[in-house]
Amino acid sequence: MTVDVFARWHDDLQAWAIPDGILAQAPVSPWIHPVENFTPKGDLRVGTPSRMRALEALPAGGSVLDVGCGGGRAAFGLVPPAASVVGVDQQQGMLDVFAGEAAARGASCTTVLGNWPAVADSVPACDVVVCHHVLYNVQDVQPFLEALSSHARRRVVVEIPLRHPLSSLSGAWRHFWGLERPKGPTADDALACIRSLGLDARLETFSEPAPVRREISEDDVRHTRVRLCLTADRGEEVREWLEENPRPGRELAAVWWDVPA
Repeated sequence: MTVDVFARWHDDLQAWAIPDGILAQAPVSPWIHPVENFTPKGDLRVGTPSRMRALEALPAGGSVLDVGCGGGRAAFGLVPPAASVVGVDQQQGMLDVFAGEAAARGASCTTVLGNWPAVADSVPACDVVVCHHVLYNVQDVQPFLEALSSHARRRVVVEIPLRHPLSSLSGAWRHFWGLERPKGPTADDALACIRSLGLDARLETFSEPAPVRREISEDDVRHTRVRLCLTADRGEEVREWLEENPRPGRELAAVWWDVPA
């Protein structure tokens, strides 16, 4: 029997839903994306496979569409040679940062507020489309991927962790709630979805070094506590868990494909 890769992707992501009994105890929504965490910092021109595969397809003075752009780390690692960037995000605060970064770099900029692919019809096609660390948020992935392809003149480059990004907190969920978290989906599952569309997608794995050990900040504690649906009085317990479980380096995948002429 043929496996429906899109249905499996949907079901695997749905399994990450937080049980109602835990969610009801959360003082605030655990699904947070603080803008300050997405502001581009450091050297954006590192030689990751994601960046190198995008550069290969970019002409001098070309254009980049960044879907789920955040502050634009993916796009601005390509400026230059790119001279114009388009950012799509569901948070206006992210787009404000994106526009400011474009101005600082002398790049022409367009921003579009909304969810992809719902806003795709109002977004121009570009030479290269990049989409970093978004796919695990997308349950209905087929139209999402199709819209990425339809907006690229040359190439699409997707970057995602090998495993769901919240896997780093699986031990914390077990510790604080006795809850086992799912194992899937994976980057290989994403590749299977893309290839099922008839696209000759390729996957390259790479690693980011573990973050330099530093003192756990109040923001670290607060963000982790909110993610775990814990109340403010559990802050010290969260700090202890973070100190005992330092964050490892990330194992990532660049998945890319050329758009048929």
